[in-house]
Amino acid sequence: MEYSKYTFSYYQKPITNSVPYEVLGIQETYEMIKGKDFKRSTNYLRMMKDHPKIASEIKHRNFNYVTFSGIFSKRKKESLIKHSGLLTIDFDHVKDLKKLKTDLIKDEYFETKLLFKSPSGDGLKWIIPIEITNAALHEKYFNAISAYIKQNYKIDIDKSGSDVCRACFLPYDPE
Repeated sequence: MEYSKYTFSYYQKPITNSVPYEVLGIQETYEMIKGKDFKRSTNYLRMMKDHPKIASEIKHRNFNYVTFSGIFSKRKKESLIKHSGLLTIDFDHVKDLKKLKTDLIKDEYFETKLLFKSPSGDGLKWIIPIEITNAALHEKYFNAISAYIKQNYKIDIDKSGSDVCRACFLPYDPE
């Protein structure tokens, strides 16, 4: 099967479901995030921010997700069919979301394909293209970009993005 550029696996909730439902692209995912389908679950999750254990359970049970870095037959590294050429950078507990969003969009080295507020509402997911042909290079790219962000933005990113099959929950973000 031939896949277009920047396509990846989409999974229906809960997180224990490791078999993809379909293959999506950036535009379809953008429309899902901006649409109203995830609004109720996202708002409910954000109301639970003072209860991290409950919030985690809500997220794991009630959010559909994608593996931005590739198409998989099952969500595990060994089941990668094709790397998407995308990398997810996860910023947690950001003090000034608006400023970071603006800075990332203006970044001179990386083209933003998708940028949205995390399900919790206090972080960002930055989806950028990388020149990659196989999963073996994924972690090396991630580490290099992590060092770049630390140097230029003075922010540590979530290291989980080094995992090629890392799940990224899809929230509601109208912006």
